Amino acid sequence: MLYREAGQFKTTYKADNAIFPILQDRIAIIFYLVVAFIVIPLVGSDFFLNSMMTPFLIFTLAAIGLNILVGYTGQISLGSGAFMGIGAYSCYKLVTIFPDANVILLIVLSGSFSAIVGVIFGLPSLRIKGFYLVVTTLAAQFFFEWVFINVPWLYNYNNSGAIEVPQREVMNIIITGPRAEAHTQYLVVLGIVVLMTWVASNIIHGRIGRSWMMIRDMDIAAELMGVRPLYAKLSAFAVSSFYIGVSGAMLVFMWLGAAEAEPFDVNQSFLILFMVIIGGLGSLVGAFFGAAFIFMLPIVMRAAPGFFGVKVNVTTVEHVTLMIYGALIMFFLIKEPFGLARIFALVKQKLRVWPFPY
Repeated sequence: MLYREAGQFKTTYKADNAIFPILQDRIAIIFYLVVAFIVIPLVGSDFFLNSMMTPFLIFTLAAIGLNILVGYTGQISLGSGAFMGIGAYSCYKLVTIFPDANVILLIVLSGSFSAIVGVIFGLPSLRIKGFYLVVTTLAAQFFFEWVFINVPWLYNYNNSGAIEVPQREVMNIIITGPRAEAHTQYLVVLGIVVLMTWVASNIIHGRIGRSWMMIRDMDIAAELMGVRPLYAKLSAFAVSSFYIGVSGAMLVFMWLGAAEAEPFDVNQSFLILFMVIIGGLGSLVGAFFGAAFIFMLPIVMRAAPGFFGVKVNVTTVEHVTLMIYGALIMFFLIKEPFGLARIFALVKQKLRVWPFPY
């Protein structure tokens, strides 16, 4: 009975087309932000923040980036892991070259290098699509995996071949490095994710986002209506790669602390694609659902048997988790292509008209 819009009259076109037209939705968003920014840092332990919340937010941003390309523009990509790596290595070089610069600003700027590379590898999308575009992005994935290993300049000729995050401060608060607190890094990641989600929402609901969706639905008709495929597709690749690059920089600088090329392999690309498919194509909320499900499921699978006194091998948990991923992907692709986000929207719609039939 609480989720009703009776008496909420819209007097302007702008109000009627707002992202959250119902008062209850706006209250819910404020509630979620209060919980995320205030409650969780106060009650959450370092282990909870560093092992669950921070990586969940990082992968959410990566899923949003890929969803812009796959869900909103209809262009398939299997190079997400490579673009995350470009963001991470670019941020490492920027921090090395500009040691006194604001590290948060450098993390965000590192996404621009991924955007440039994304545009280059997005050029084939002007002539090819489907399976052939998948092969092109997969080639980018394997090429940059080789570059991350065989170009010592990227990791400053470190003997270990890894990028090691140095300690950096902002306003006398340690942000990166081994001495950085989990609460601080969580709040930085949360702030970046919330800001970039808001920016993505505005882009999607604007002229650029509408051109992406027109290309996705029918590119020939969109071109006849005045949409230029060159700018629409390349802008989608640029924005998508930018978001994924920022998530890659945060993955190393705000969570891992050090990394080699392994976290940016093709398995990472598939994992982010699974987040988009299960969460929901063409939905920002779906990116949050997908990241939460994909990242939290292995943790739950490892912890659940312990409550019943059963010991399960880690390898078994990993195999069962992959089986669940595969089954869910087939289910959603066949029964509900728009994923968990669509189920969430249907539940909300039924609550708006309950107890009347829908």
